[in-house]
Amino acid sequence: MTVDASRGAEAPPELVQLLTPEGERVEHPDYDIDLTPEEVRSLYRDLVLVRRIDLGAVALQRQGELGIWASLLGQEAAQIGSGRALTDSDMAFPTYREHGVAWCRDVDPVKLLGLFRGVNHGGWDPVEHNFHLYTIVIGSQTLHAVGYAMGIQRDGGEGAAIVYFGDGASSQGDVNESFVWASVFNAPVVFFCQNNQWAISEPIEKQSRIPLYRRASGFGFPGLRVDGNDVFACLAVTRKALADARSGQGPTLIEAFTYRMGAHTTTDDPTRYRVASELEAWKLKDPIERVKAYLFKQEMADQEFFDAIDAEAEQLGADVRRRCLEMPDPQPLDIFDHVYREPHALIDEERAQFAAYLEGFEA
Repeated sequence: MTVDASRGAEAPPELVQLLTPEGERVEHPDYDIDLTPEEVRSLYRDLVLVRRIDLGAVALQRQGELGIWASLLGQEAAQIGSGRALTDSDMAFPTYREHGVAWCRDVDPVKLLGLFRGVNHGGWDPVEHNFHLYTIVIGSQTLHAVGYAMGIQRDGGEGAAIVYFGDGASSQGDVNESFVWASVFNAPVVFFCQNNQWAISEPIEKQSRIPLYRRASGFGFPGLRVDGNDVFACLAVTRKALADARSGQGPTLIEAFTYRMGAHTTTDDPTRYRVASELEAWKLKDPIERVKAYLFKQEMADQEFFDAIDAEAEQLGADVRRRCLEMPDPQPLDIFDHVYREPHALIDEERAQFAAYLEGFEA
């Protein structure tokens, strides 16, 4: 196949794929998976509900209720597939777009919205969910993940770390430094790169002259490219990579080849740099529609099932919206809470100074 893999809608030959865009199941010699009908229906439910949360958040931002939002539209399969591969002992390190992984780690969607509404500093306990706080600084979470993985290694733990980043972040020094450390120390970490083709307005051609997954070989560990719109394949490859990490085989780089259907964030206008035909080509590879087609063809679900999921999604969307609007504004001094785990003299001093400053406004 001679298509331009970075721009066209055709799958490049090195792509790991288990479910075609038409909903046909295909086999792979190295990455196969045996899913029950209930498991497939559950994955479909995840995809639909997460997309509904995302669309609701975009609407909230457009109505002035969120300061900004980073949509995952089109990347649901990469996040749900990899998220459902995690065990209770694994730790995930997200960027600011991993709403699907957060869903898989039982993080309340409203807590995600609180960050973008400006009423919390993250809103969830990373230890409780084994899901780190969102990282806004591009690529720095890869170093956090490798450090955490090395800690697991030294503590004799059974888990692994997985870290999410985009194709644009692959050019960051932090990411490449994390590759070095992970390789040299054989750290139990999976690097999960969602290549959605665009780093804001810069195409993937500006990030690399070779497929991103091939960079791993230069650092001394394996890499692979998976169809990021195929939830089955993303689940299978991530499950194996995590198992390899836990068993002492070191890091793996997974490049999930997908597409950002919406804007980079709600401050972005993708029509200024993307052509409509590219978007239309990728719509044919929608991650939800292919699972729906598979369920129909295999007679694993009927129209009543799909109607019930749609109704649940609408109910979830309404509930998330209501609870988002009900979130109270924080008190000014709350900003000093949870900066350090233990009491800290400098923070105490700064809190007292700010409290005194605020008292100067009282009548």
